[in-house]
Order: sequence, then structure tokens, then C-alpha cells
Amino acid sequence: MRSAQTKSKQRVTDHGEVFTAEREVNAMLDLVKQETERIESRFLEPACGDGNFLAEILRRKLNVVKARYRKCPADYEKYALLAVTSIYGVDILQDNVDECRKRMFTIFDKEYTANCKKEANDECREAVKYILRHNILCGDALTMKMSDGEPIIFAEWSMVTGDFLKRRDFRLDQMLEGHQEQMTLFMTGWEYDDEIQAFIPLPIREFPPIHYRRVQQYE
Repeated sequence: MRSAQTKSKQRVTDHGEVFTAEREVNAMLDLVKQETERIESRFLEPACGDGNFLAEILRRKLNVVKARYRKCPADYEKYALLAVTSIYGVDILQDNVDECRKRMFTIFDKEYTANCKKEANDECREAVKYILRHNILCGDALTMKMSDGEPIIFAEWSMVTGDFLKRRDFRLDQMLEGHQEQMTLFMTGWEYDDEIQAFIPLPIREFPPIHYRRVQQYE
């Protein structure tokens, strides 16, 4: 984790960019410790910077994966990738987004290689890179728009059967509306999500299940 809390005075002036220190990151995550240690529990950091919070969440999740599945490389691989799918971030600066993706992949790859050894493979690594490109985005969480002005769209990844992963795409602004809607019998185009206990819109795109190592074939 970085020691400096700023990159430059100009970035602080232009963007209010100040990074959270390691002690504060861990103290805040300890408030939701149980969720950070649930492999499939989803996190979104709306101003992720280069990933101080997201990196620590991934480390905690991978520690759980290691404790449960270190004796079975195939299971370790699948659940380590699933941990990556559950972590999302938005930042207004592209260089932060690039650094965050790289940082997250480096954490994953170090643990993956150490645990799976000869069974670690590049196909899985490429799948993780692909997922990070869809989960860590350059945009403004206040306007909920990407840097090109289009709505922020996140991919939801869910294990369905065996080693198959299903992708559904959602607009962030529409998903957040679900927390403000009242439950009625007439909410067409919405569905109730038991995990977050709120209505969410139907996906704008839905993809057929595919083996988790081959999610990059969606594009």
C-alpha cells in the first residue's frame, strides 16, 4: 500500500485527490470485517484512486480462499477469480484506473501462482485481466457517467453451475434507483435482489454462461 497520501499538489487542487492511509483503510474495513471475508460479497468504491481499499479487500478475500481451498488448485483458481469479480471501482482519472487494475492483477497473480504453482495458467490470468477491465472504470460516480459521457455500466458476474460464469450488465444509475423505490406489485422491468434487499432493474445485456477461464470470449 502506498505511503504517500498525495501524488502532487496540482492533483489535490484540480481533483481533491488525497489517498487514504493504510491504518485508516484497515480500520474502516474492520467495521465490515465479516463482509470483507465473504468471497462473493460485492464492494464498490466510487472514488477508488489507485486502489488502496480495493487492494486490501482483495487480499482479505484471497486469504479466505487460501484457507479453504489451498489443497485443491482447481477450486483455489475458481474461487480466487470469483473474489476478483466481486470488487468494483470508479475513478475520474485514467492513470489511477490503470494503476488500480494493474495493482489488483498483481495481487491476484502473486497469490494464484504461489498456490497453484504448475497448474497456474495464462488463460485464467487473461480472464482476470478482462474482468478487471469491466469492474474498474474511468468515470464520475457523482454524475454516474463514464469519461466519454456514456452511463457507467458494470458487469455482474455469478457462478451458475460448476465452473460456468454468467455475465449481466447493469447501468449504475438505474441500480442505485432501486434503493429508493418502494416495493410494489407493479414494478415492471425490475427484480428483487435478496443479497442487497432492494429492487434492481433488469440487465441491459445478458450473456450465456461460459467457463470462467473463457469470459474474455464475450467480446
